[in-house]
Amino acid sequence: MSSEWRSTTLGAICDIQGGAIQTGPFGSQLHTSDYKEVGIPVVMPTNIGDSGIIEDGIARIGQIDVDRLSQHVLRLGDIVFSRRGDVTKNALIRNREVGWFCGTGCLKVRLGTESIASAKFISHCLRLPDTKDWLVRHAVGATMPNLNTGILSAVPIHLPPLKDQREMAGILDALDYRIALLRETNATLESIAQALFKSWFVDFDPVYAKQQGIAPAGMDDATAAFFPDGFEESALGLVPKGWLVHRLGDVVMRITKGTTPTTLKRPFVEAGINFVKAESMTDDGGFIVEKFAFIDRETHDLLGRSQLKAGDVLISIAGTIGRVAIMPEDFLPANTNQAVALIRPMQTRFPSGLISRFLQRDESRQLMSERVVQAVQANLSLGTLSDLKIALPSAEITCQLYRTGMEQVDAGKALNHQKIRTLATLRDTLLPRLISGQLRLPEAEEQIEAAIA
Repeated sequence: MSSEWRSTTLGAICDIQGGAIQTGPFGSQLHTSDYKEVGIPVVMPTNIGDSGIIEDGIARIGQIDVDRLSQHVLRLGDIVFSRRGDVTKNALIRNREVGWFCGTGCLKVRLGTESIASAKFISHCLRLPDTKDWLVRHAVGATMPNLNTGILSAVPIHLPPLKDQREMAGILDALDYRIALLRETNATLESIAQALFKSWFVDFDPVYAKQQGIAPAGMDDATAAFFPDGFEESALGLVPKGWLVHRLGDVVMRITKGTTPTTLKRPFVEAGINFVKAESMTDDGGFIVEKFAFIDRETHDLLGRSQLKAGDVLISIAGTIGRVAIMPEDFLPANTNQAVALIRPMQTRFPSGLISRFLQRDESRQLMSERVVQAVQANLSLGTLSDLKIALPSAEITCQLYRTGMEQVDAGKALNHQKIRTLATLRDTLLPRLISGQLRLPEAEEQIEAAIA
């Protein structure tokens, strides 16, 4: 580390630059009745993701409450921290989130004038593994870790000259931008595939078109030929002629779930075979590698029922219900616990890509939510999953429709997920070495160019 670097704390930086660290509003200041369908987004700990603020499902309040509690309105460059639970979660406020609201359960760090420290650089510092370890060690609370302004003020920071800070942040931001772009691309691809699945397997649009004597929109003759020109009654109402209603459990090899190793008196280990939990899965069908646990080979062999294979469809069934992902080859060997159901497909009958969209359609989600059992935490039974029903044509036509409409989309998404993992690994490798001064900027740029080429 150069002699130009200075050792300080987050609180000292805020003091010098005229910033502040502030706790979000107390629960008594915002009641359940204050939240609305339409309004200003309120950032809660659940909205803080690895790549920034997650808007899906975000709570909202009206302008009157925002004005009443205006000290909690977020500005560009603020950093929002989760105050309890996973106290390492934090995100930088970017242009899109300016004017949003720091919610209950969060802390807001405002860096101030940036005379000695860049907000973007500090944001990266707060994601360092050493900083996260420090936060976990200093958090308070017997049942759940908690942060307060005093703890956050004392976070140690090593500051290089401002020019170097901005260059380092620029390099790391570029990687974050590429990762975000790939995620957006995958979201767009998935929305296209979901729309196609709904049109063909739920709304039966091509069948309605042919019944009226017109060609299905946007479809070539060969694909149109896979659909009949009329309907017949079934347990699900009208379905295309010749299509049969199936239970999910009857068109896959098996549906099962895993076991927590500790119930067999087998411990988790520091490294070994990947162990997938509900929190290891993302809402957009990916995996968070950093949230895999690990088991040894002997434990993996003991948990034979839940050993995962490439193409298995996973769905979270305890706690957070309904996250769906397809297991890639890259993470094998792997296993899972009782919070994740494993659906092993018959690829020649009902391919993984169709199963995942079937589980994510609105009707399936609605049915699952109606049958969730609320105990210590929400639970969905394997029986409910097995009993979900879908109308399908013959196995040959089902697979042909998948190959025609969605197989290429899934291949593109898998490639993008792989690129995301590569870039995220590179970022997380460069981050501590750059910020500790062990790696020079030109060397970091060379590694990034090599990874992107």
